[in-house]
Amino acid sequence: MWVSQNMARRPAGGESAGMGVTTIGGGSASVLTRGEQRDLEVFAPGGVVWQPRAGDTVLVIKDGAEAGEQCIAAASTGGHAPKDMAPGELFLYAGGGASIYLRNDGTVEISGRLTVNGQPYRPSGA
Repeated sequence: MWVSQNMARRPAGGESAGMGVTTIGGGSASVLTRGEQRDLEVFAPGGVVWQPRAGDTVLVIKDGAEAGEQCIAAASTGGHAPKDMAPGELFLYAGGGASIYLRNDGTVEISGRLTVNGQPYRPSGA
């Protein structure tokens, strides 16, 4: 709602969004667009907590006011999507190599070291 309300308020001809590169990662990130913007709020889809890393290409949304509010709304997938990924599938990944891939056929693929309640997962019979 914030995004739609603030994009509607922008003046005609004003730039409402732009790509930038994160210079300082984290929940209150800094991004280099035409100049460096600091302490930007980070938004992600519901149920997902995400913090960009320094060097990530991100989408910065602006409200259009002179000293307008800005936020980071998304990041480039940067070629991380699986080659055979189909529309409707979801792939979550982290910089260290862990990933969860939800496929349309109901398959859940988990890569990385798996823990349950802080303990390493060991399948029964292993």
